[in-house]
Amino acid sequence: MTILKSPQDWEIFCAAFNQTHLLQSTGWGLFKSHYGWEPGYVSQAECGAQILFRKLPLGYSIAYIPKGPIGQNWQSLWQEVDSLCQQKKAIMLIVEPNLWEPLPEIVTSDWLKGFTSDPHTIQPRRTLLVDLRPSEEQILANMKQKTRYNINLAQRKGVVVQQTDDLKAFYDMMQITSERDQFALHEFSYYEKVYAQFAPPGQCALLQANFEGTPLAALMAFAHQDQAWYFYGASSEMERNRMPTYLLQWEAMRWAKDKGCTTYDLWGVPDEDEDTLESQFTKRSDGLWGVYRFKRGFGGQLKRSTPAFVRVYRPLLYRAYQLAQSRKPEQG
Repeated sequence: MTILKSPQDWEIFCAAFNQTHLLQSTGWGLFKSHYGWEPGYVSQAECGAQILFRKLPLGYSIAYIPKGPIGQNWQSLWQEVDSLCQQKKAIMLIVEPNLWEPLPEIVTSDWLKGFTSDPHTIQPRRTLLVDLRPSEEQILANMKQKTRYNINLAQRKGVVVQQTDDLKAFYDMMQITSERDQFALHEFSYYEKVYAQFAPPGQCALLQANFEGTPLAALMAFAHQDQAWYFYGASSEMERNRMPTYLLQWEAMRWAKDKGCTTYDLWGVPDEDEDTLESQFTKRSDGLWGVYRFKRGFGGQLKRSTPAFVRVYRPLLYRAYQLAQSRKPEQG
């Protein structure tokens, strides 16, 4: 068992595991270090974890393992994780495993012994996964008929999708989308930094849908090992009848497939069962309901991640932190 000293050591370790989530990648830890998080790394033969530490007043911190640990037999990892958390004066450790419900049989109760489950997660629990292993023709055939029609319509109406580094045009459309759909928006530098971190090694593509040279929509897609994710997307108010977002999403899937990815994660739909989603999506547009109407057409499988698991190191400070969080105003 060892506490790794550098991001390079962690990257070498992760290379042995072909389904490491992007949020456990070296790049994600370095990116989050711009925003008050300090990455730490713990590993042993069968498993490891990138732990993000967020500083609190008086030298305390919160420890967070997003979409990890990686590997198997996590119970052998916690002693060293606890040691690092104590060094960083963590009041608690939040673990959000990269696992789907129901838990695989291989995952025993010992893996998370000493933790309590919490349904409130930082990352969205429910998503749609598109299988990229079939041919392009079969992936299209797996989509809803209306979605296929809109992809073809965009092509017929002259929409062209291309890779770009025009972050300003992307952010301009993000501002429009944020105001239209009432969701919180990061500052421009956030998207600038995430692009600078992942685009040079080919792990991020900024795709833009244009009509006669005018940007209509754009998205950032990410790829790591054999998985891809759609994290950020935006569209203008112009030429929406040309259905640019449908072709844009399809080209992002083609980009991911060309990189060897086997899944494309549409990243976030309402946390409801499939029957509820299908019966309500035409009636609701609040929260993630509006994006579900769009995302459901791409033929993805509805999946739900496990709850978060929490280990408390300093109970009094943990309760004070919970109270402070409950008093914060909700953000859209």
